[in-house]
Amino acid sequence: MRRLAVIGMGIIAILIIIALLAPVIATHDPTEINLKEAYLPPSSGHYFGTDGLGRDLYSRIVYGTRIALMIGIVALGIATIIGIALGSIAGYFGGKADSIIMRFVDIMLCFPSFFLILSVIAFIGPNILNVMIIIGATSWMGIARLIRAEVLSLKSRDFIVASRALGRSNFYIILRHIIPNGIGPVLVNFVFGVAAAILTEVALSFLGLGVQPPNPSWGNILIEGKEAMAVCWWIVMFPGMAILVTVMAFNLLGEGIRDMLNPRLRK
Repeated sequence: MRRLAVIGMGIIAILIIIALLAPVIATHDPTEINLKEAYLPPSSGHYFGTDGLGRDLYSRIVYGTRIALMIGIVALGIATIIGIALGSIAGYFGGKADSIIMRFVDIMLCFPSFFLILSVIAFIGPNILNVMIIIGATSWMGIARLIRAEVLSLKSRDFIVASRALGRSNFYIILRHIIPNGIGPVLVNFVFGVAAAILTEVALSFLGLGVQPPNPSWGNILIEGKEAMAVCWWIVMFPGMAILVTVMAFNLLGEGIRDMLNPRLRK
């Protein structure tokens, strides 16, 4: 499994390089319309062909990589910060704080997350910033539960008791001892969550509630080619392959990290 994790890490590194160097790697302006070149098949001039507006599909997928990674990482960063903060407070202080926070978690989990995201996006309007914030604000519950469980197992350890005896503040103990020692499961959840966030953004864009044209997103590339995919296979195949490879890479990395952090799963 570690070998697969290395493969996943390598693919993610390549994707990050593509995202950072998109203006250099792209061969055309991803938003440039040329109706004379609509629905051209893959060729030396257009590596992945063109869409119904004559836009270069390769360049759009390259720029779409930047948007997908940005939304996935930023959204899960927001979710992780919220989850760690609330989970740490619930687990460390217990009592009413724990009860209130965990009941709020239960309430949030009662709502199907995707439909909740759809409702909020439809209300406040779709754009890249809103998509990142809403995905992050609706994806923290599992992280909060994970970090709470870790805090409950850590707060009675000798080094925590010793830190309290030295007069350290609760804030210091949580930041200096609790979170660093309980971050492992959260890291695994973060990696898996990035893949889930990318899929959520693709689904939102496919429904017209995610990244808005002319910004290239894998989801809106798919929806733009949906009606012509029977004869223009390249319009759905290449963005679909990009989604598949990206999600697979994050899942492989997540599995590898989980195995390395759990001695019982090591081979």
